[in-house]
Amino acid sequence: MTKRRFLNAESPPHLITLVCIAGLGGVSMNMFLPSLPGMANYFGVPNAVMQLSLSVYLAASAILQFIAGPLSDRFGRRPVMLVCSVVFFVGSLVCFLAPSFEMLLFGRILQANAVVGMVLSRAIVRDMFEPSQAASMLSYVTMGMAVGPMIAPALGGVLDEMFGWRASFAAMMIMGVFVFFLIISNLGETNKAEFTSFRDQMKQYPALITSGLFWGYSSTIMFTAGAFFAFIGGGPFIANDLFNLSPTDYGLYFMTISGGYMVGNFVSAKIAARVGLTRMMLSGAILTFTALFLGVITLQMGFIHPMAVFGPVIFVGFGNGLTLPSANTGLVSVNPKLAGSASGLGGALQIGGGALITAATGTLVSTFTSPSTLLVVMGGLAFCSILTSLYVGNYVRRQKSITA
Repeated sequence: MTKRRFLNAESPPHLITLVCIAGLGGVSMNMFLPSLPGMANYFGVPNAVMQLSLSVYLAASAILQFIAGPLSDRFGRRPVMLVCSVVFFVGSLVCFLAPSFEMLLFGRILQANAVVGMVLSRAIVRDMFEPSQAASMLSYVTMGMAVGPMIAPALGGVLDEMFGWRASFAAMMIMGVFVFFLIISNLGETNKAEFTSFRDQMKQYPALITSGLFWGYSSTIMFTAGAFFAFIGGGPFIANDLFNLSPTDYGLYFMTISGGYMVGNFVSAKIAARVGLTRMMLSGAILTFTALFLGVITLQMGFIHPMAVFGPVIFVGFGNGLTLPSANTGLVSVNPKLAGSASGLGGALQIGGGALITAATGTLVSTFTSPSTLLVVMGGLAFCSILTSLYVGNYVRRQKSITA
């Protein structure tokens, strides 16, 4: 592996650079969440319609991830990320100036380009490290990038109360400029494979689609992340309508969830290489389901308090931190020559599923305004993650027995 030098565009990127690039997607998704109820009032739309600002973002992210992987395998990681960072800045500017809800949605579609950094950071780690190291290194990257989404809702809440909802998008514009500078100065090309045409890259997708192992890893990622997407779809309105939390209060509670996610990634970084990918995935899924099951019981016993919802979701964050780094490492290792394509297709399934889950959960919560409904939906997704983790473990054992 080439030695990494910070702020040197000829060397592979420093982990700090990958953290910032990958974290921008989470920040752009989370930062304005505390403002959603107020934005719904500003634009004169129902809460369920305001959810489209999340769902459209996620849907656009899914499409971008589908093509970003093959594009990066064809043209390289660096040029793709440079273009997407510029489009993200333009999208943030459109949102900041948006005179109507329709224009806001257009800006959110452009902002979705930030998610390409999350996708390609996984492929870059796979370019730089062998699978035995990649899970631990990806855990460190994910742990670091969780800091941004952890702080973003709290910062967004403070900015909203001080300057209004547009301030969050102004902050995202500044972050976009900073990330562009990092890509220019510290993202040397890591894809050393011989580039083929984009059409040939797209032709490789069937090799992934017909792989049972690919579907096992990608389904685990989709259901695991889906539990979190369900929360961001319904959480802000539960916090506002049921608990009367201010945007700042919601942001502070949200920090605890991201904190759990960061701790889970830290634990994963320390033990993933020793424990193994499948056992890490299954452990995180079981922990998530157990926490949500206990949360529903607590609510049914009459303990109606913000921590009755946020408490279990902290453990959802921790469980995701255990599961996702190993599942992502397995995903891009199914066929190392197609790491970018695998990351893109898997990410498209994850985010596309997240868009549907976010919209559906927002509608359910707007209809019933019940925290139990939210936790039950999340628990169902966690249970599906357990099943897919078991499938992966069984698939890997069968492969080993065949090759033995």
